[in-house]
Amino acid sequence: MFSLKGISVKVIALALALLSLGSGIYFTFFRSAGFVKTQATIVDVVDVADDDGTTYRPTVEYTVDGVTYREELGESSSSYRVGKVIPVLYDPKDPSTVHDGSFMGLYLMAIGAVILAVLIVTWIRGKKSLDEVKALQEEHGSMSYPASVPGAEKRLYFITDLGTTKAGHRIEDAGRNVLFEAKMTKFTMTAPFGFDFIDREHGTTTPHLIGHEEASDWGNSLLFDNHYTFTIDGEDIWKHLKRNGITVESSLTGAARTEYRILRDGQEIAVAVSSSQNVHEEDEAAKSKLSSLVPVQGFYRIRTTETDLRLLFVTLLAFARSGASDDRGGNMKTLWNTVKKM
Repeated sequence: MFSLKGISVKVIALALALLSLGSGIYFTFFRSAGFVKTQATIVDVVDVADDDGTTYRPTVEYTVDGVTYREELGESSSSYRVGKVIPVLYDPKDPSTVHDGSFMGLYLMAIGAVILAVLIVTWIRGKKSLDEVKALQEEHGSMSYPASVPGAEKRLYFITDLGTTKAGHRIEDAGRNVLFEAKMTKFTMTAPFGFDFIDREHGTTTPHLIGHEEASDWGNSLLFDNHYTFTIDGEDIWKHLKRNGITVESSLTGAARTEYRILRDGQEIAVAVSSSQNVHEEDEAAKSKLSSLVPVQGFYRIRTTETDLRLLFVTLLAFARSGASDDRGGNMKTLWNTVKKM
């Protein structure tokens, strides 16, 4: 499953773009404003090793109005070597003030412009994709969540396709019949993924956009936690579930598995437990390897009385794709619930 992690990837990229552009403008138009270009010869290079790696500080000689100056440059480059002639910029009012004349500012501005252009293209593509999905939903109907109607209790299995960039998800019954699934229709690095949600019990298919997974640090009343999330049709997945009445009481059980008690408007609609990839009991029983007992993200055994699986599927999709274990998108709430049960 492709994943982008970080304190909002787009925010970081925007900050880098602005920093590069700002630095480039400073180096190009302000730092050396009024400076004069000349040629200088490197006469010494000092290698300095620190925690950030090795820096190469050159000393150069250059002549201005018949006077030879010998100065150390503040810039560092592994390409510096004794005897190499390089362009430098000096202050005509004080020729001993000198900078590297390699036009680093132009490079920084180019890098910033490229990052900014990628962000703009990403935003345009994402908006276009969302508009297309909304148009399709208006044409074919969007996935709504009818009122919960309980029926006979049944055992179901949530499975994630691994080993492929186009990871899909599905719910099977004990007979391995697929009841509900999400198939990826569009894989992209710069915009949300396209998915078709297929309700095989009701014969409906609805298109959706699922964003890349992201993680950020945040604090809560107990300890610092990570917030894992993604979007569904442009809306944060956890806000989407809350808006539709979903809360989840999660806690750790034996064998390092997580149990999810899923409630809708305060009423339990399902209990899911994390599982190994051998999600069906008979598969796990047939495997003797320890790996068959280790829970894997995106695999759950479900006990439910729900007759309509749409909202239950989206709830488990939230945990399967994000890596979170509680309904706020973090993990600490799960640990706290576990401690309370002891």
